[in-house]
Amino acid sequence: MKITELKIQNLVRYKKQTYSLTEVFQHENAEYYVKISNSKSCVCIPAKLIKPVRINESWLLKFGFTKTYDSEHILRFERRQEFLKYDIDLHNTHFLTGLKLYGNNVNCVCVHQFQNLFCFLFGREPM
Repeated sequence: MKITELKIQNLVRYKKQTYSLTEVFQHENAEYYVKISNSKSCVCIPAKLIKPVRINESWLLKFGFTKTYDSEHILRFERRQEFLKYDIDLHNTHFLTGLKLYGNNVNCVCVHQFQNLFCFLFGREPM
């Protein structure tokens, strides 16, 4: 994950916890640092220590999706008011996993990617 992919309020992982990004700054040694917070703590750390949060069924439900299809091969979730679909491929290849936006496949497997895309398209956060 590159620091340039992130924006304020993106959700990231650090030490197995989810945090919201609150600030990005560059130290005098040219290394990027981030300030992240959650309900338990607020920390400043080197940006290279944060990890993306992978989208899963739980995150899709938090983002207002509803499960509309379930088979041994694929799970489909929809957020009908924006015509969004998200498929989770249950095979090891995960070839079909990703966001479907107006019939187009979008490579979007991390929460911050979905947050950024949603904000860009609809001008607001998904939650």
